[in-house]
Amino acid sequence: MKKNINDSLIEIIRGDITEMATDAIVNAANERLAHGGGVAGAIVRKGGKIIQQESDNWVAQHGRVATGSAAITRGGDLKARYVIHAVGPVMGSGDEDEKLKSATLSALKLAKEYGLSSLAFPAISTGIFGYPVERCARVMLLTVADYLDNETCLERIVFCLFDEHSLQIFTNEIKRL
Repeated sequence: MKKNINDSLIEIIRGDITEMATDAIVNAANERLAHGGGVAGAIVRKGGKIIQQESDNWVAQHGRVATGSAAITRGGDLKARYVIHAVGPVMGSGDEDEKLKSATLSALKLAKEYGLSSLAFPAISTGIFGYPVERCARVMLLTVADYLDNETCLERIVFCLFDEHSLQIFTNEIKRL
């Protein structure tokens, strides 16, 4: 599914985010940028140890990445040049929708800061963090659509979803935009 907003394209696809040939992929990270399991673990396994090393260096220099914020590392052996590590909310932590909106915006702002033209997002916080996919799709897509109403260097934003269920939810939500 594709939707144009101003001069940018939003795409909803099913796939493996570690295979995306975008300027950057977004990792659904934790505050410590410890990439042991889930999507984060897959990104490091495919991209190489440099991603975890740069994440460790970032945390050593700046401290933990607060929920709703993001950090950036090189992409190592990935097709993407960069990985943006966005920390989404844990379900039950309170104010989850605002935290997810902030994490999404933080990733978009880093993409702008680095002059990136393409970015691939997963469904942030819907794995072990327990955030409902339906709410995630609504919050993330509205945040991206609002962001694209302003001037941006982003020409293409992909929501790369791992399973058919999430794909269908995001597809239905983008039709409502």
